[in-house]
Amino acid sequence: MSGTAARLRGLLPSTGDYRGLGRTWRLDLVAGVTVGIVALPLALAFGVTSGAGAEAGLVTAIVAGFVAAVFGGSNVQVSGPTGAMVVVLAPIIATHGVGVLAVVCVLAGVVVAAAGALRLGRAVTYIPWPVIEGFTLGIAVIIFLQQVPAALGTAAGPSPNAFVAALESLPTAAWPEIGWTLGIVGVVAAVMLLGPRWIHPRFPGSIVAIIVVSVLAALAHLPVDTIGELPAGLPAPALPSFDWAQLPGLAGPILAVAALAAIESLLSARVAASISDTGPYDADRELVGQGLASIAAGLFGGMPATGAIARTAVNVRAGARTRLAAVVHAVLLLGVVSFGASIVGTIPLAALAGVLMVTATRMISIATVRSVVGSTRSDAIVFVVTAVITVSFDLIYAVLIGVAAAAFFALRALADSAGVHREELPGPAEPGDERIALFRLEGALFFGAAERVLERVGDIRDIEVVIIRMSQLQILDATGAQVITELITQLERRGVTVLVKGIRSHHLRLAERVGVVRSLRHQNHLFDELPAAVEHARSHVRRAAEARGT
Repeated sequence: MSGTAARLRGLLPSTGDYRGLGRTWRLDLVAGVTVGIVALPLALAFGVTSGAGAEAGLVTAIVAGFVAAVFGGSNVQVSGPTGAMVVVLAPIIATHGVGVLAVVCVLAGVVVAAAGALRLGRAVTYIPWPVIEGFTLGIAVIIFLQQVPAALGTAAGPSPNAFVAALESLPTAAWPEIGWTLGIVGVVAAVMLLGPRWIHPRFPGSIVAIIVVSVLAALAHLPVDTIGELPAGLPAPALPSFDWAQLPGLAGPILAVAALAAIESLLSARVAASISDTGPYDADRELVGQGLASIAAGLFGGMPATGAIARTAVNVRAGARTRLAAVVHAVLLLGVVSFGASIVGTIPLAALAGVLMVTATRMISIATVRSVVGSTRSDAIVFVVTAVITVSFDLIYAVLIGVAAAAFFALRALADSAGVHREELPGPAEPGDERIALFRLEGALFFGAAERVLERVGDIRDIEVVIIRMSQLQILDATGAQVITELITQLERRGVTVLVKGIRSHHLRLAERVGVVRSLRHQNHLFDELPAAVEHARSHVRRAAEARGT
């Protein structure tokens, strides 16, 4: 009971989360303000793109950002709405309506928190690098395509596929609206791309670009759509109203949202731990924190949250050392909502589209793409397949299929490593050695390679004794052990005596259970050393020759 209690305590906040705050609070304050400025336009843009509205994006950044900072497993993780979550949410809202968002958010949060309580946090380590990079590339492409209608000043097409919807929006674009919106997108992109190069590497290009185009649009009375009216402050929390008869139809979307929230949050926390020296992250606690964050966001009318890799990286590079930075980021956004809602409402939607288009292009690293594609053919295939399925079909299916493809290639490579080699008998040759076959098994003998061993050894002819060396065998599963059992049985049935040498101690129990040892003609046909096995084989051949009178 005490062990369980200790594990549960490890999933909860403690004073150790803020160790060293007395020395680092200034750095945390600066980092929190910096990441808050970066997060504001992204929260607005992701809320609009998802179909939930700019308010939902801000509420998520504030509420989920605060809760995840306090309860999560990383000292520097920044959470909120993300592009990957938008890609999943947009078709859910389009199909079921925005009314289901709160219940999807809350129930997905429950699933994520439960996964953390069940200690499933390390599962993300089983996702291969090519899958992660293909997933990221696909998300970046979708985010960019989702902004095409807003950049053209028109509505998105009815298709749930981002590429098709972007194409469907083209015929409805009209002049001069398209000129104004494209101009706004161009100004935003120029400020975001050139500001850090010409002014300062930490130049807050997104917020400056939005301020510039918003002021210009207001002064020139440009005929462009804006965010519109926003409430001043957070809405009151409330339990979501929902027709529970719809729950079976939402089970798939809820699990998809939960899976994505868990995967992206853990990946982001892992990236943060790799680029900072603020301590390791607790994967299980991170899931609990992210689950609670989504539950809280749903109660306040927000959307599911995840750890945000880009904002977390900004937080770390700005000097964040403790969770105070992420808390400050949430408080800053709350201040913007409380005192500047009317100003935020005048931001053109095309400006948000420009921010996300630049963000999407920054998600794609040409150097990383070259590294993955140039590594191995199997990794390149997994990368491309994951990216294509992400854009064409579904993010979760893309990850599952990508992992399955990577597992297939890994198993094939493992199977190729399995070898069965015929060797010469050690020492000087003796009469009758031609009647003895020595085979060395090496690598991995499992279901993917076992049949090849059966064919290779089973085809021998004019042999009286077969010695099977298993000391070089690294991996043995039940299928491999069963194949060895079948091989011994077949050879013994043909009158060939089989000797087994060098079963490793951790393989012996499996070999005994499956029947490898039992299939031998005699228990003393199991050897630890090769010289003893060879001598026994030679004595057997000599006795057989004497019996034949040769």
